[in-house]
Amino acid sequence: MAVPKHKTSKSRAASRKAANMRLSAPVLSVCGTCGNLVVAHRVCPKCGFYRGKQIIDQEKMV
Repeated sequence: MAVPKHKTSKSRAASRKAANMRLSAPVLSVCGTCGNLVVAHRVCPKCGFYRGKQIIDQEKMV
């Protein structure tokens, strides 16, 4: 069984952990009907369309 010969310092362990905890920016795509930037695989909050179909009726929401 392998055993470390020296103690791993706090800064070395923290930097290794921090490299994997980095947040990534959300992927934005352009809405096909209104051209608004939308998070991928979500209904457009501006027009209510998703993949060319109207999911949310915006007149009823107001």
